[in-house]
Amino acid sequence: MKKIKIAAGLAHVDYGHLADIVKEASEAGADYIHSDAADMHDLKNMQLMGGHQVIEGIRPYTVKPIECHIYTETCDLLFIEKLAEVGTNMLILPAEHFIGAPLAYIINWCRERKMKFGLTIGLYTPLSFVEESIYDIDRLHIVVHGVDETDGKDNWGWRKSCLDLLRRARKLVDEKNPDCEIAIDGGIRADNLEKLIECDPDVVILSSAIFKDPDGITAGIQKCRAAIDAAQKK
Repeated sequence: MKKIKIAAGLAHVDYGHLADIVKEASEAGADYIHSDAADMHDLKNMQLMGGHQVIEGIRPYTVKPIECHIYTETCDLLFIEKLAEVGTNMLILPAEHFIGAPLAYIINWCRERKMKFGLTIGLYTPLSFVEESIYDIDRLHIVVHGVDETDGKDNWGWRKSCLDLLRRARKLVDEKNPDCEIAIDGGIRADNLEKLIECDPDVVILSSAIFKDPDGITAGIQKCRAAIDAAQKK
């Protein structure tokens, strides 16, 4: 049985204690540190979040790979250089904004700097957006939350339609690029992940489930790890 990795997502954390938070999550068993970032266009509720400054600040506090998942409309060589300089291991961009010739340059710039590269399929984005690029990416990052599973207070669940998407994504990756990770992200908690795990992802991004756990960060990771492992055994 493969190990499904946990990425600790820094979307819902106390940035005043970020280094300590990252250190605890790493020591508690997170496999990746997932640094969420956003410009002024996408992810309107978290404008100007994250970036290379955040990664530079937390890099000394973890030996785990750090990935920059940025919701943005633009990405240039300067930004990639800054990420590489501070020790970023992967850049993940939204597929909606990066289809066409510029994507080839971005992937190559990352490879030249020993960074992995991923594409996000955002909320309701079709799998067809990555059918051509799947051969050349290291991560297919799928946002699974949806408006049908929220209480209106930013407590998202995952949408039922994503299960079919995940099954088709697994087939695409297995056939075209088995080395590409499939990650699932959004509204995932220890008590609702079983059906998602049945779709055989490689990475689960967890933010509120870890950092808002009433028993603390370490307990949050332990609960999620136990739930993932139990779901795999079924």
